[in-house]
This record gives sequence, C-alpha cells and structure tokens, in this order.
Amino acid sequence: MNPELKKRFFDLFIAIPAAIIFCPIMLCISGLIRVTMGKPVVFKQKRPGLYGKPFTIYKFRTMTSYCDGNGYLLPDSERLTTLGKLLRSSSLDELPGLLNVIKGDMSLVGPRPLLMEYLDRYLPEHARRHEVKPGITGWAQIHRRQEIPFSKRILLDLWYIDNRSLGLDLRILFVSVSKLLKAEGVILGQDVREVDDLGLSKGLVHTKGGKKEE
Repeated sequence: MNPELKKRFFDLFIAIPAAIIFCPIMLCISGLIRVTMGKPVVFKQKRPGLYGKPFTIYKFRTMTSYCDGNGYLLPDSERLTTLGKLLRSSSLDELPGLLNVIKGDMSLVGPRPLLMEYLDRYLPEHARRHEVKPGITGWAQIHRRQEIPFSKRILLDLWYIDNRSLGLDLRILFVSVSKLLKAEGVILGQDVREVDDLGLSKGLVHTKGGKKEE
C-alpha cells in the first residue's frame, strides 16, 4: 500500500474514535468559552497545508480580542484568559484539530502549520516543511516544544520529513501524550518574536484589527 495512504488510514483510525470519545469534553469546553469569552468559541485561521495550499485550522479560542487605544491587539499575555491558560497547558485547545485530520487537511503527526504570511519569507530549504501535511503534533513538539527557536524547529521538521514512517509517528504520539500530562515545553502567552530567530514574523505580529496566531 502507498505510504501516504497508510498514513491516512492511520490518522482516521485514531482521529475518528478520539473525536467521539472527546466529544463530551469538547461540548463542555465550548460552553465554558461561551460563558467566559462569548463568541466565537472556535478560533479559525488560514494556514498553509500540503504544498502550501491554504486550509482553515480549528482550535478552541483561548484569548480575548482586546485592543489598545490605537486599535492594535494587546500582547498575548494580556489577552490570554484563565481558561485559555488551562486549555493551552493541557493542549485541550487543539481538540478541534481532530476535525482537520478527519477532513484530510492535517495529519496527527507532521510539522506544525505556521502563518500564511511566512511562506514568502522562507528560504527554499524551509519550504520543504510543506512536502507533507501539517500535524497536530510533530518531531519538533516533542523536543522542547515552544522552548526552541524557529530555526531549530524547522531543522527538526525537515528531519521528520526525511525519516518519516508509521513507527516514528507512533513514537511521536506516545511521547506527545507523556509530555502533555506533564505540561512540558509549554510557554503561556509567548510572544513569537522571542523565538523567531529567522525574522519570519517581522512586521506581522501587531496587526491593526487583525488576528494574532493562537
């Protein structure tokens, strides 16, 4: 069987039962977000998928849309709610991403999708991270997650692309669950500029009236 087809069956084999099992939890989270932050409950944003083709990513909303006096969004650390901190530290905010996996936009394992605006700023080697579908978790995420700079994350993504297999995916999923239980590598309210040593986000972070990455 084609390796990509195997990976697709693997994704569906895990994502569909997981979506069913976590459905009550997702409904509960939706209610809490609706009460504490109002609408929308789900954060939606265009992200680059396979070969850079845009798709809409789904995540539970964790931040308010509060702006300063000039109409610019406040820093993430000031917009992140108490519920949002809990969702992020436990990665429960990623649960709607199971729908992305079921739809075929994402895989369970692969490079994390960054912003569409970064595409034109990639070096040719960086763009290779779009040779596979983006993932909910990945090789970079089990190696200190948010603690490492973009340059290191991309190198880890490229290593995954060159060495990917179902066995490696299983290993990454197993380690990811282990790290989630310990909330390892999560930096709440992190400003992307703190880890963007490639300048991909330069001039793009504080957009007036726009959405920052969640």
